[in-house]
Amino acid sequence: FAVTGYSSILLWRNCSNRIVKSIEPNLSLLYHRNVRVLDIFAARLILEIAGATASFMVLTIVFSAAGWMNLPEDLLTAVVGWIFLSWFTTALSLIVGAASERSELIERVWHIITYLTLPVSGAAYMVDWLPRALREIALWVPMVQGTEMIRHGFFGSAVRTYENPAYFMLINIALTFIGLALVRVSGRRV
Repeated sequence: FAVTGYSSILLWRNCSNRIVKSIEPNLSLLYHRNVRVLDIFAARLILEIAGATASFMVLTIVFSAAGWMNLPEDLLTAVVGWIFLSWFTTALSLIVGAASERSELIERVWHIITYLTLPVSGAAYMVDWLPRALREIALWVPMVQGTEMIRHGFFGSAVRTYENPAYFMLINIALTFIGLALVRVSGRRV
């Protein structure tokens, strides 16, 4: 439970924090015709997602070898959940990264927002534990969808999960389009 929750937080929080104000220190790269703002963002995101994925895998393997947890019951569902959460992370980070280049306020406020989002992200609770009214509200939070999918893959039929892959995919598509549009505008402004 702790590994799936911690790794989920590590993924979306670190990626979105790492991309804030990332154009300015890499501005000299943009003098090359083939390097664009999206390339700078992509490089940071790939590195952060790879690091979070490696951490998740190492923790899972070490804790499984120590007998502290079981390997995923449904590996495919866990992997798809991780991929969807990585997609969400990428889209969210593109939005945050592009917005932080337009306003210094985003840079200052984003870290606070990530801390305030932690309690509702689904990392420290399962949706099944919530009362019905709160359960419906929690399922609107995209990070909860990813965490529930990953936990479904790990725990299988031993727990009840409430993920909705279609909803999560629609959110990811919408956020991706918004993020790419904002990155394009930021690229024109640089």
